[in-house]
Amino acid sequence: MSDAQLWEVFVRSQNGLAHRHIGSVRASDAQSALQHARDVYMRRGEGISIWLVASKYLVISPPDERAAWLASSEDKGFRLPTFFSVPEGVQYL
Repeated sequence: MSDAQLWEVFVRSQNGLAHRHIGSVRASDAQSALQHARDVYMRRGEGISIWLVASKYLVISPPDERAAWLASSEDKGFRLPTFFSVPEGVQYL
């Protein structure tokens, strides 16, 4: 499997919820990656859909510049979900 690439796996556990990153698989193509992800992460019916993204397409913030990338949001409470009240009867936001 020398030509295998890394794929990030996202699963949605039920309708109305967002997909959540649950792990990674290695495969040579998208179809194989989807089958591996299903076999590894959906064995017990943990979700209703799978998304895969080739890791080479992910863009991340530079780890050594964490303070510069994230510092500006700390003083803006309105960016946090706890700033807003949840209306009665709403289960998921």
